[in-house]
Amino acid sequence: MMAILRTLRARLVALGKDQRGTMVIETAIIAPVMLLMSLGTYEVSRMVARQHDLQAGVSEAEAIALAANVGAETSTTTLKSILMDSLKLPQNKVTVVKRYRCGRDAALVTDDDDCSDHDDVSTYLHITLTDTYVPGWRRLGVPGSINYSVVRTVQLS
Repeated sequence: MMAILRTLRARLVALGKDQRGTMVIETAIIAPVMLLMSLGTYEVSRMVARQHDLQAGVSEAEAIALAANVGAETSTTTLKSILMDSLKLPQNKVTVVKRYRCGRDAALVTDDDDCSDHDDVSTYLHITLTDTYVPGWRRLGVPGSINYSVVRTVQLS
């Protein structure tokens, strides 16, 4: 019986000192975590890039509106079309409307006829972009989408 215990003890000690296969075990534990972190980093960078694209699109529309306002009439339809084309957004995700401020009122109105004749009327362009990004981790069962909303109001006059 003692010989069996000594043999068992010797084998357990030898097994404890054996280093073969530890890299496989460590890799099996760490690899999935590293893969998920890499995918998460990729998805977050795509989300940030889309937000940047929307912000740049609104800035482009603002520059066009201000440049066009110098001489010609600012066309909301043209600006909307430019935004839809450059950002690949459907029509219902882009809103470009004119708003007006009557005198010193804080509120903007939709029609300049709402202002009285003695008010100074300021013209504004109100641009709203909305978009939804569906991350790839939804395929793994993690719920959630990212909803974007970029709003810019530009004073034209």
